[in-house]
Amino acid sequence: MIKMFGLTMLTLLLLLQYRLWFGKNSWPDYLVLKQEITTQTLANNALKNKNTLRYREIDDLQSGLAAIEERARNELGLIKEDEVFFRIIE
Repeated sequence: MIKMFGLTMLTLLLLLQYRLWFGKNSWPDYLVLKQEITTQTLANNALKNKNTLRYREIDDLQSGLAAIEERARNELGLIKEDEVFFRIIE
């Protein structure tokens, strides 16, 4: 009787160990998911920073003409009337 109980307990222990190391949601799966979470968190932080810059740019464009003029000069090459524009190429 005691041998049978011990054998049953050993079998259950081995089954649980198998599931821990090789089954679904095992320890290696946990480590992979942990690494993916870290990678995704870094990507999310980079996107948050990019969004913050975009919101600042939107606020700047909505608040005044200076930002619009700067953008027109840099991106479209526009200049004002009676204005001389020098482009220095290195």
